Amino acid sequence: MRARTSLALLACVLLAACGISPTDVQERGNAPTVSIPPPSKTIYLIRNGKLAREPADVGDDTVESLLGALFAASGQPLGDRDTALRGFTYLRTKDSLNPVQRDEMQLPRTLTLTVYIRGSASLSDLGKAQIVCTAQQDAAYEQVKIVRDNENRPPKDEGRYTCGDLRGATS
Repeated sequence: MRARTSLALLACVLLAACGISPTDVQERGNAPTVSIPPPSKTIYLIRNGKLAREPADVGDDTVESLLGALFAASGQPLGDRDTALRGFTYLRTKDSLNPVQRDEMQLPRTLTLTVYIRGSASLSDLGKAQIVCTAQQDAAYEQVKIVRDNENRPPKDEGRYTCGDLRGATS
């Protein structure tokens, strides 16, 4: 009995000695969360020979809608803006998960967006930049691959890019 009393007395002394009185669990609100903003409803056109973000008249902010609006702009009067995509048609896109291999070790997957276009003219770096920078507003796409898919000819790979690779492109 004496040992039990001593143990209880020791517990009381230790709890009181720290100066913090015990409390009940308290509700403090929801846990913090991270919200990634959706891609913006903008496309990249050309103003004074350089890329410029312009609002796009689209119903949603999917990459397909934005690219459709980007290519549709080449058939509209643009005022003080221009596009390097005249004569080209947007066909479709395709997502692809590409695991990166390096020294027999598989690195995390990267998402590449392939954009299929049609057109017989030469695609300038500024035109590539318009496509890539518009698509990469969606942060999920690490790279954008452009493929020219003309009828009666084999597809031509125009390359893989990031917006940063092409941002300095001029006409």
